[in-house]
Amino acid sequence: MIPQLVTVRHRRRNGRWLRLYVPVVPVVLVLSPLLLLAGLVACLVFRVSPVGALRGIGRLLWALPGTRFEFEQGRTAVLVSVR
Repeated sequence: MIPQLVTVRHRRRNGRWLRLYVPVVPVVLVLSPLLLLAGLVACLVFRVSPVGALRGIGRLLWALPGTRFEFEQGRTAVLVSVR
């Protein structure tokens, strides 16, 4: 299943968390022309098969739901949760 919502939490300097909900489908639809162009240029530059690249990206997206990324350095903390 392709992820549908990404939650990003960022701890502010005052210790409170800022939570952002990013819907994946609308963002991908808006950015798809740029993503397609950038992907084709990258395939040409690195001499990678576009079909193989699409297959790899599809497998990566399929494995993302349920993943959590946590970064913390000093007073900065970021939590990304993919649903």
